[in-house]
Amino acid sequence: MNNTFATQGSCAKFIDFQTEDDVVKAVKFIGGCQGNLQAVSRLVAGKTCTEVIELLDGIQCRSGTSCPDQLAQALSQHVGLAKAG
Repeated sequence: MNNTFATQGSCAKFIDFQTEDDVVKAVKFIGGCQGNLQAVSRLVAGKTCTEVIELLDGIQCRSGTSCPDQLAQALSQHVGLAKAG
């Protein structure tokens, strides 16, 4: 499933991500520090949404959030929508 999440309070403006059967297949940050965000994207690929949320939730950089934290928020929202649907 392809998804786009509009971030709040981080350098990245959007996060595009793909999941399949609750597994993160691909992540692409639009904006932000490309080297670090490419690393995050590669490290989370193949992990379950829950694993990624547990790893990244609460990481702070500025404004009380970060690009990894925003990915956790995006996946939390996605998992919540998936359970409701």
